[in-house]
Formats: sequence, structure tokens, C-alpha cells
Amino acid sequence: MLQSRLAAAEASARTVKRERAVPRVRRPAARSVGGALRAERERRRRAEMERCDLGERRQGPIWTRRAGAAAPRGVIVNIIHSVQGYHSKTIHFLNVAFNSSGDSLLAGDRQGNIYVFDLNGNRFNLVQKTMQACTALAFNLRRKTEFLVALADYSVKCFDTGTQELVSWMRGHESSVSSISVHGSGKYAITTSTDTAQLWDLDTFQRIRKLNVRQSVGIQKVFFLPLSNTILSCFKDNSVFAWEFDTLHCKYQLPTPVEGSVLFYKVFAVTRDSRTLVAGGKSNHLHLWSLQLKRLVRIIQMPEKVRSVRHLEFLPDSFDGGSNKVLGVLSQDNIMRFINIESCKLLFDIGSPEEGISTAVISPNGRYIASVMENGSLNLYSVQALTQEGNKPPPAMFKVVEDGPKYTPEENKLITKVTSGRSKGPWESKQSKIQSRLLKVQANTSLENKENELPSGLNKKRLQALLKGFGEYPAKYRMFVWRSLLQLPENHLAFSSLIDRGIHSAFVNIQKEYPIKSRKLLRVLQRTLSALAHWSAIFAETPYMPLLAFPFVKLFQNNQLICFEVVATVVVNFCQHWFEYFPNPPLNVLGMMENVLAHHDKELLRHLIKYNVTSQVYAWPLLETLLSEVLTREEWLKVFDNIFSNHPSYFLMIVVAYIICSRVPLLHCTQAADFEYFFHHRNNVDINVVIKEAYHLMEATPLDIHPQHMLDDFTPLTKGQYPVFNKYPTFIVDYQAREWEKIRQDEIEYLRKRQLAHESEAKAQEQKAEDEAWYRKQKLLREAEEQKRKMLLEEEEKLAEQRQRLAVGKKELKVKELQLLDASRRRFLNYQQDQLQMELKRLDDEIARKASMREQETAAAVQDIELRQMELESQKQLFEQHLIKDQEGVTKEMKEEVEAHRRKVDLEDQRVQRLIEIDREETQKAHTVAEENLAKAEQKHIDTDWRLQAQRRLRRDDQDRERCYKEIVKLLHDNRVKEAELLKAMRETEEKKWEEVVHNKAQLEEEQKAAAAADGHRKQFLDDKMNDALELAEKLQKEDGCFESLHNLKARCTERGVEVQQVPRSGNICLDDLSTLASSPHSRRRAELARQERELMAEVWRLRQRLTSRAQTRHSPATTWSP
Repeated sequence: MLQSRLAAAEASARTVKRERAVPRVRRPAARSVGGALRAERERRRRAEMERCDLGERRQGPIWTRRAGAAAPRGVIVNIIHSVQGYHSKTIHFLNVAFNSSGDSLLAGDRQGNIYVFDLNGNRFNLVQKTMQACTALAFNLRRKTEFLVALADYSVKCFDTGTQELVSWMRGHESSVSSISVHGSGKYAITTSTDTAQLWDLDTFQRIRKLNVRQSVGIQKVFFLPLSNTILSCFKDNSVFAWEFDTLHCKYQLPTPVEGSVLFYKVFAVTRDSRTLVAGGKSNHLHLWSLQLKRLVRIIQMPEKVRSVRHLEFLPDSFDGGSNKVLGVLSQDNIMRFINIESCKLLFDIGSPEEGISTAVISPNGRYIASVMENGSLNLYSVQALTQEGNKPPPAMFKVVEDGPKYTPEENKLITKVTSGRSKGPWESKQSKIQSRLLKVQANTSLENKENELPSGLNKKRLQALLKGFGEYPAKYRMFVWRSLLQLPENHLAFSSLIDRGIHSAFVNIQKEYPIKSRKLLRVLQRTLSALAHWSAIFAETPYMPLLAFPFVKLFQNNQLICFEVVATVVVNFCQHWFEYFPNPPLNVLGMMENVLAHHDKELLRHLIKYNVTSQVYAWPLLETLLSEVLTREEWLKVFDNIFSNHPSYFLMIVVAYIICSRVPLLHCTQAADFEYFFHHRNNVDINVVIKEAYHLMEATPLDIHPQHMLDDFTPLTKGQYPVFNKYPTFIVDYQAREWEKIRQDEIEYLRKRQLAHESEAKAQEQKAEDEAWYRKQKLLREAEEQKRKMLLEEEEKLAEQRQRLAVGKKELKVKELQLLDASRRRFLNYQQDQLQMELKRLDDEIARKASMREQETAAAVQDIELRQMELESQKQLFEQHLIKDQEGVTKEMKEEVEAHRRKVDLEDQRVQRLIEIDREETQKAHTVAEENLAKAEQKHIDTDWRLQAQRRLRRDDQDRERCYKEIVKLLHDNRVKEAELLKAMRETEEKKWEEVVHNKAQLEEEQKAAAAADGHRKQFLDDKMNDALELAEKLQKEDGCFESLHNLKARCTERGVEVQQVPRSGNICLDDLSTLASSPHSRRRAELARQERELMAEVWRLRQRLTSRAQTRHSPATTWSP
């Protein structure tokens, strides 16, 4: 039957969707329970997202089936890193970063594991294990495979994803690095911490510059502007400076915002074209700055749920030319809202209070959003799916147009509110207009329908009919129906203020009274009870409040706000008049229940009265525990489905019905302990019969005793702030609070004294034990020392005996060794002697052999020489005969030829001799001329060099002196101006003094005329004043003399400079001239002048430094870049 109704509701919803396009006004119909259940089912279906558990794997696929544009809630995949073992746990991700293309994602977790997710290839890889948590990441470097990671030890490391090796290690920060900004070229990076910012060269990994700040001014963020050579630095005092990257000179500073709109900037975002800066902080306002105009152009007010902004980032688009219009705003409620900064419309949001976002990063191509969730997982969103969900037509519902707060144009002319609605994104036409249609409430709607309408679109009458038909609500829609029935306001701000007060003192040690195994459940119960106690003081003194709240805490432990508001709604509506007789049970409520029981079952009531069982025994235990002790979970949920759907008096009827349905076992009980046991433990009672009996009691009870006429109708909690709950005797509660506080203080004092006594006793026992242990140790040490001494004596005796035996053995060995050495030495000497004799014999034989051979050779040579001599003699005689014959004929011819040749040779010799003499003379002359010319040229060259050097030195000295003179003249002029001002002030002071003197003299004359008796005293006073004035005048004259002496010193310096300029600069200066110049008195004067000039320049420089430091202190910005 339920399925048929849901199908009918879906069909009607489809019909309404088809009719929505018709532009006509129709009668509004209440949203059916089927539609609400269908919406809840759709929400559940969307919750079934793709999940990837990295586990112990180093690589693998990211998803099994990519959702794309049909991703539920825009989530493509949910990535977790769980570790299985004895204590299974989930390792939290901390930071994420996209590469420059937006196709790869870098993520680091708390244990230092760095993963790379390839979104195109559907693969993940574990690229590095740093063994410590990362605080910032950057993945858009020039070398695509390298990335920067800032670690918990304040260092920054560069790794390579391909080789998985360390590329560089950069140190220099003294606190945790909060952000890394990379230049558009990928060659430079800025790392920012709270105390400094450092500029790095990513090619050499060397630090280029460091941003120095004052100790009182902290750094929020320093980053490069996109596609620009400008660095933007933002400080904690709201000052924003822009620096030129090449020179690191300050370009400009943004002015202070208009009065009344100042907020402390914490987060920043810049558009792609570097024209707009958005800043936010601990407020729901966002400031839009125009970096071209250098002024604040708009203030955007976020919804009231936003109290502070944690992160800002623009959503890129390929067709907006870099002037991004969609801004993501992550607030303190862990929800990231995307707004249009021009129309101030809320486009879509991601995250929820249950599944909060810690931080988020948007890919540069604008296709993905990666967010680190509060539970430590990593969500990857599809921007296409989110924008499609944001552009769906709105569901049919009623909306009431309320008057918003009125702002005066003068005070809030820049403020623009963000409204809930959809506007077309920057990817659509800018000229298209948002069309909206308001459904007008018809005037003939009955008052009954209005009362039955619930905020979520449900109808209470239909829910009651559904409940009577099935007995309970569907399990997966029960919490949704309860929230609608109770009309919870979800006051986040008010609940946060209660939670921020901390744990109430009454529930600090609640675990001792209620030992719950689940620490999470205990913590949620403690916070919920503390919030109730901070809301109203009565709940801190109510002993049964933990029993009352525990069932709802167990149901809503994942949403503490809903848990608190459900308990508060139950206390306000279903626990009416409970606290009027505090600290006693609510006798009035118990009396109402006893009247109802007496009317419907007198026999049972007489039986209870017979055995002295009052309503505090059979009714109050059921009320204070909300039936949780006597019912199972399913029965309890079914009962409260009916309680929340009816008047608050139905709760009392349920309790009476339970007692009536248990009449058989109760009539058999005769002992008080049995009755108490019965109402504190589960019993064999059909809960459906109890519910029907309660409805019967609601209808059959007379009006005069019916609780409905004594209890107020259901009233939901107010929106914005919770109502004041003071329906209890305040004097009793205050008295009990004071008594409890006094008891608590006494207990604390007693515990402190007892702790001191225990500590003193423990210290005494510890000291006694230490003393005994020390004595035992000393005794053992003495015994061990005696034993060791005896052992040492025995060992020494044994050692002495061994040494004696060893000495005897050594002596014997030494004798044997000497004998052996003597024998070997004699044998070696004999062997050496034999060898020498054999060698001498061999030499003698060789000498004899060679002598005989030499004699034989000599004899043979003599014979050969004699034969040769004989041959030569014969040949000589033969030649002499031939020569004698020929000589006679040739002698004549030779004589004639020799004579002629001799005469010819003599003539040629004379001619050649003459030529040689002429050539020698010419050569000697030329050599002499060349040597003279060379000597002259060399001398000329030397002279020219010396002259040139001297000229250059003189010119350099003139230029330096002229520059120094100009600076001196300028500084002297400034000093003269300041001295003139000082003299002027002194003269004015002197004139004032003289005026005072004249005035005093006039007074003195008048007083002399009026009172002659005081003439002597007044004359002495006048003389003192005259002396002071004369001393002041002398000081002024001395200072005038100092000024004149300074002027004379300047004149003397000028005269000496003129004398130096008149030094002769002849071109004939040579080395001797320079040496003479260096040793002359004139050079000594120049040295003296230079020394005086340096002293004067040093004095002027010090004065100039002081003036410059004062000017910088007054006018310069608070920061400077130092190498």
C-alpha cells in the first residue's frame, strides 16, 4: 500500500513538472509525503558515490566507473587512506594541489605520504614518503615532474615524480610554511610563514631575497599575481603592498577601507587577469579591491550562517578572458558556496555540516574541485555536474517575501547581499536575464491547512493518516519526518555560542556516573548536556537529564545541532510543568496521570494504593527515561513516531496506556521491590496494543481530567535565538547551585589537602625506601669490595708466580737464541770466506787468460804493421819516380799560372777589402743612428706614459674633489639652513626671555612702588634673571661663532681646492718630476687637505645617515627586501 502511494505521488510530481512550463497561476497544493520521501530517497541514492580506498597499495586505478556529469552531488570519487591492523584507522589528507594543466592532482597526508592522481589516465601512484606531515604543496613548476612540499620541520623539499628522488632541500624558515606561490614561468617560488617570506630560484634552489618585517607585524600571505611580475604581500595589520618582482621596489599600497567596513583579512583570491582582489576574514563580508584603481569597489555580504571565511578561490573559465566572476567561499560551517561577484547570486555549494570541507583547490582548467574533508578523506567534484544541478528549475514550493533590513545609502553604499537564487554563470550570455516566478498564496486557504503545513513541505494530517495505517514511519525517512514535525530552526549561531562556552562543571565527570564504552557517544552526550545547562541553569541540577537525553544522543550523534534542538523541543513541549516542584518530581503531572488511570482502571489503581505504590513509582520512572528502559529500540522509535505526531498530552497517555496494558502482571505483584523492578526493566508488552490504548485514552478521557486542556499546544523553537526557559523555582536552583559550588570548592580543597598528604606520605615512604636501598647497596658494595680484594690478592700471587716462571723461561730461551745466533753467524762467516776465495781464484784465471790473449793479438798486429809498412815503402818509391818525371814539365806551367793568379787575387782582395770597409762604415753609421732613434723613441714613450698617467690621476683627483665639494656644499647648505632655523628659534627664545625680563622689570618697578619692604628680595630676583639672560645670549653668540668657524673652514677648504686646481699640469712631467712632486711640501698640503676633507665628509655622512633614518622611520613602508 505504501509503494502504491509513493508511485501515485511520483506520477503527480511528474504531472506538476510538465505543467510547470504553462504560464498560469494555479492553486497551490501542499507537498505530499510521497514527494518528501522521494526527495529523501534521491538524497540517499546520491550518497552512494564512487569510493577509492588507497590502503597499502602504491598504485592502482582511482575509480571503477567514472560518473562524469551524472555524478551524485557532483562527487566523482571519494578517496580515503585506511590502514588495517590491530587498531584500524584512517590517515587524514592535509593538502592538495593541481598541476598547471589541471589533469593531475598532488595530495599529502598526515604521515608524509605524497600521492599523484592522474585524472586522465585513471591512475594513482605513491611518489614519496617524507615521514612527516606536509603543510603546503606546489605542483606547477617549470619542470613538470617536479613538485615542492613544505614539511613540519619548517623545511621545503623538491622531489621528482618520475624518479621519486630528492632534487633539493631548502631551509631558512623558523616557523611552519603556510603557503607556496610559484611564478607564472615556474622558475621562482615564494614560501610564506608567519614571520617571514622568502623568494627562491627554482633553477639553482638558492634563496634570492627575504622579506623582513617588524616583530609587531605578522605576515598573512605573500604570493605572485597571475600572469604578472608583481608580488602581493598581505600582513596581519590589514596592510597590502605590491612589489615589482625585478627590482623588489614597492609599487603601491592599498588604502585603508572606509570607516565601518574594516575587517581583519585572513584569506585572499585574485582573478586570472590580476585586476580584482577579494579579501575576507572573521566576518561575513568580502571586500572587492580593484588593483588598477587601487580602491575598494564593493563589499559583498554573505548569508547570516556565514560568520567567518576560511578560504577563497576563483572558478576559472575559458571564455571570460581571465576576469573570473564565480568565487568559491569556504566558511566556518565547512560549506563552500560559489557566488557570482557581479550579481551576488548563490550559484551552488558543496559540503554540509555532516560532511564538512577543511580546504579546497580548483583546477586551473576549471573542470575539477578537490576538497579535503573534515573526516580526512579527499573528494573530487565535477564542476560540470555541479553547474548542471545549480541550473535545474526550482521545485514547486511556497515562499514568503519578507521585508529585509533597511540600510542607509551613506553607511552601506558598497554592501551587496548574497541572495539565494541561481544566476547564469559566466559561461552563459551576460545579456540573458534571470526569470523567476512567484506562486501567490490564495486567499481562500483555510486556517486548518496552514496549521498542518510543515516547513519541509509535508502535511501533518497526511503524516498522521500514514502513521495510523502503518503504525510507524519508514526507517530511512524517520529522521527527516521527525525534523519536519518538530520544526527545528537549526540555529547554528546560537548553538555555536552555547558550545563555545565549553563543558559545564556539572558534567565534567559524567563518565563516572554513566560509564559509556563509546568515547564519541560520551563526548556528544557531554556536549549536549553542557549546551542545555548553558541554555538554562535548571538542566545542570536535574539528575535525570542524562537519562532523558541519551536516546536522542544515540540517534543523532553525528549531528549535534539536531540532537540539541530535538532534546530542547522535547523538554519545552513534552515536559511541560515538570520543573515547577523542583527538586521534587512533577506532582501536578503525576496527578493528571493518576486521575486518568483512576477513571479508566480503578481496580489497578486501588491495587497500587493498597501496597503503597504511588505515581512516583509507577509513572515517574517511565517519564524521566522517556520509556527507554522498558522498550526496545524499535518499540521506542515506533512510540515516538506517534508522540511527535500528536498533542504533547499524548506522551502522558502513552505512559498510562503502558500501565493499563501491564495490569495483569502488576495485579500479581505484592512487594514494593517487584513494582520498582517492573518499571525499570523490559516487560512482555505488545507495543502496538499500547499505542492503540493511548489513542483510546485520548478520545475517551473526559475533558475535565484530560491533560490536553492542562498542557499547551506544540510550540517549536524560535529561529535565530532559542527561547528563554525559566519555568522552575529559580531560588531553589540558585540555592542548590551555590551549595553545589560550595561543596565542590570544599571537595576540591579536601582533595588538594589529601593529595598533599598522600604526596608527603609517598615522599616519606619513597625516602625511607631509598635510604634502606642505599644502606643495603652500601653493605653489598662493602662485601663485594672485600671479596674483590681477596680475589685480587690471590690473582696477584698467581701472577707473581707466573711472572717468575715466565722470567726463567725467557732466560732459557734467550740463551738458546744467543747460541743459535752465534752458530749461524759462524756458519755464515765461513760460507762468505769460501765464496771470496772462489771469486779471487776465478778473477786470477780470467786475468791470466786475458793477458795471454792480449800478447797473441799484439804479436799478430806487429806482424801486420810490418807487412803494411813494407808495401807502403814500395809504393812510395814508385810514385816518387812518376812524380819526378811529371813535375819537371808541369812546374813551369804552374809557375806562370800561379804568378798570374796571384796578381789577379791581389787585385780582387784589394777591391773586396775596400767594399768591406765601406760596408762596415755604412753599417756602423746606420746602427748608431738606429740606436739613437730607438733611445729617443723609448724615452719619448716613457715620458708620454708618465705624462698620461699624471694627467689621468690629476683629472681623477679633480673630479673626485669636485664631486666631494658639491656634496659638501649641499650638505653645508642644508646644515646652514637648519642652523639658521635653529638660530632663529634661539633668537625667538632670546626675545621671549628679554620680553620676560622687561615684563619682570616692570613688575619689579611696580612692586617697588607698592611695597618698599621687598625691594632687596626683588632686586636679587631681577639680578638672577638678568644673569640667566646674559648666559643665554653668550651661548647664542658662541653658537654663532661655531657657525662662523664652520663657514671659515668651508672657505679654507675651497681655497685649498683652488690651489690644488692650480697645480701645473705641463705635458713634460716625467718620473723625476712626479717624484719631486710627491716629495714636495705642496703634496704634503694636499695630503693634509685630503685628510681634513675625509674627516668633514665622514661627519657629513653621519649627519646624512641620521636624517635619512628619521625620514625612513616617518615615511617608509614597514617592510623591506634584503638579500
